[in-house]
Amino acid sequence: MPRFLSRLHVSPVRVAGGTVAFLVVVYIGLIAVVMSYAALTVEFAQSVRNNESSVAVLEEKYLAAVARIMAIDYAAANYTLPVTTSFVGERGATALR
Repeated sequence: MPRFLSRLHVSPVRVAGGTVAFLVVVYIGLIAVVMSYAALTVEFAQSVRNNESSVAVLEEKYLAAVARIMAIDYAAANYTLPVTTSFVGERGATALR
């Protein structure tokens, strides 16, 4: 037996037991990490589905509004065509330009 081991009074059984205990703790920690990752993934997927349904509702309202506007008979509502058409010259987007 090497000299340094005889002075430390370390048993190979204790080293193996400590290693096994450490690995069990690491294994439990990794399981916890994987479980939390899975929970976050499921939560994120549900959030995406909720957002998609919200967008679908808003899109349906928008398309209904556009269809309602396009169905209006502007001549029957006493609107007339413009006499002249003019365009506004382009300027900077802000007052600083």
